[in-house]
Amino acid sequence: MKVDVVLGLQWGDEGKGKIVDVLARNYPVICRFQGGPNAGHSLQFSGKSFVLHSVPAGVFRKNTVNLIGNGVVLDPVIFRQECLDIAKMGVNPTENIIISKRAHLILPTHRIMDAASEASLGKAKIGSTLKGITPTYTDKTARKGLRVGDVLAGDFSKKYNSLTQRHLLLLKQYGFQYQRGKIKNEAASMEFNLKDLEAEWAEAVDFLKKFRIADLEYEIDSLLKTKKALAEGAQGTMLDVEFGAYPFVTSSSTICAGACTGLGIAPSKIGKVFGVFKAYCTRVGSGPFPTELSDAVGEEIRQKGHEFGATTGRPRRTGWLDLPALKYAIMIDGVTDLIMMKADVLDTFDTIKIAVGYKVGGKKTDKVPFDPDTKVEPVYKEFKGWKKDLTKCKSAEDLPAAFKRYIAFIEKELGVRISYVSVGPDRSQTIKL
Repeated sequence: MKVDVVLGLQWGDEGKGKIVDVLARNYPVICRFQGGPNAGHSLQFSGKSFVLHSVPAGVFRKNTVNLIGNGVVLDPVIFRQECLDIAKMGVNPTENIIISKRAHLILPTHRIMDAASEASLGKAKIGSTLKGITPTYTDKTARKGLRVGDVLAGDFSKKYNSLTQRHLLLLKQYGFQYQRGKIKNEAASMEFNLKDLEAEWAEAVDFLKKFRIADLEYEIDSLLKTKKALAEGAQGTMLDVEFGAYPFVTSSSTICAGACTGLGIAPSKIGKVFGVFKAYCTRVGSGPFPTELSDAVGEEIRQKGHEFGATTGRPRRTGWLDLPALKYAIMIDGVTDLIMMKADVLDTFDTIKIAVGYKVGGKKTDKVPFDPDTKVEPVYKEFKGWKKDLTKCKSAEDLPAAFKRYIAFIEKELGVRISYVSVGPDRSQTIKL
């Protein structure tokens, strides 16, 4: 059996959680392969809303196995609270979640280091979610990290203390001092009670031990003998550590290849690649955004689309759809099927624009520039708005002609079919084309 992959093609927040929830009924195995609690996958069904951060979006589907892969970084505190909230929905997460021994743990000092690093950058800050993601991946590549499987070892406390001491030494470089259980930087007016954070973290680690912690690469190999799986990406392709607008990127591999390294599966096991994108663009944090709208139109998209971070609550930057960036993402990911989200947000617009190219130094191009500081002027094509409430559409036949022309143009330009269109937040508001 194959592993199909759901990926974001923009800068994250495309609506991947909803799509995984919709598709999950066809897959007995759902996997997370990278990222951590910086992700916020929003689901809405049966009049209820839920945001998942570390848990795969198939958790609410009966008879579905949910796997947290080795490419994920896991904060036990956030994971525990998420699972307790899931339990309130009538689901026992310990019954259908398996965690890789190789997934790395986010320590309390990782989050402190994240805050210290971001504060030190001043106006040049990246826009971190301050969840400790980057320091954890840094320890992973430096071969200093703690993994989920370590919590079962007899020398876990020794390993934890050793890594924490290393972090305290590094924090001195940011002007922090450790005294009487507290980490302080008086000049920056920052203080953290490490003892309290560690007590909460230790309790959460005990909770983590209630779950099945396994050699997940063997588990997946066994499951794929009889079952097909869906791998759920976090963030988006344009935030990939290798192919995004570095350094304004996340710390993990958000592209299709990341599913292989983040789960322990061979490239030959990859089946369909579902690329998820909004009918417009959004971005959180710093970095290039060629089609950004810093005007009333951008604010209207933000308010109608409720474009505020599911994890941070921060207002998202908004802009028109960017086809050069989408073409780039499709090329990198090998996308077989496109899924358009939040088309209904544009229902009331008289005119809708799509960037079909860029002008760089007076020359037209359809390629994404290497340097994030490159001055890019988008070249737009205008479309007449469809001026119809898409949320009322139940099938492809109900979609207005102007919207169908919008879809057809995008498909022709990208060379990939749009298989699904989302016309509202609920799982039922998803139309298969």
